Amino acid sequence: MDKSEIKFTSALHDYILSVSLREPDVLRRLREETDRDPNAIMQIPPEQGQLMAFLIRVLGAKKAIEIGTYTGYSTLCVALALPQDGVVVACDINDGWAEIGRKYWNEAGVADRIDFRLGPALDTMDELLASGQRETFDFAFIDADKSNYIRYYEATLSLLRPGGIIAIDNVLLFGSVVDPTVLDADLRSRISNDDISVLRELNEKIGKDPRVDLSMLPVADGLTLVRKR
Repeated sequence: MDKSEIKFTSALHDYILSVSLREPDVLRRLREETDRDPNAIMQIPPEQGQLMAFLIRVLGAKKAIEIGTYTGYSTLCVALALPQDGVVVACDINDGWAEIGRKYWNEAGVADRIDFRLGPALDTMDELLASGQRETFDFAFIDADKSNYIRYYEATLSLLRPGGIIAIDNVLLFGSVVDPTVLDADLRSRISNDDISVLRELNEKIGKDPRVDLSMLPVADGLTLVRKR
């Protein structure tokens, strides 16, 4: 049996969580509240949040940026892993979703580490670059509208210091980057052919990009880790 043939069953997934997941209660409750939202499919799973927190600690990161906040679960994962003087710039266009997260950010005692920016992320990143913050960020997370993924990648790469890491979510789009017919009706209403094309283009672009090192992981909906050289 080849290792590539191992089936990642729900039982195997449950086993991994049972022996490795360390999800603080405040994160669990935010995740469970978000699960009741009609758009909950946009939330990252807890094991992915734990991986991101792990990366923050390994990097010794103090400055992070998040493109796409939703209800703030990933934001809280990052903020909890940052030192007291750390900050995560959280970008989103929907303040209503962020409002769900704020009460948990406050409860966790890390609201002062979260700089929420309401508005298009590209505008926020342009402002950061214009204010002299090029190559000052340690970590970036991209999880927003797929149509802008390539532009998000380029902008975050400009903000990232050498040795910093970008985590890019949804790089497999539920497998549609290989076979679009795998999408059910609900996913088809959320993922367009253009989205699939953009992700294919981005994946190929990163794979050949001499500016970075990378690893594409089959975590959740596909997670690519990029290290700026």
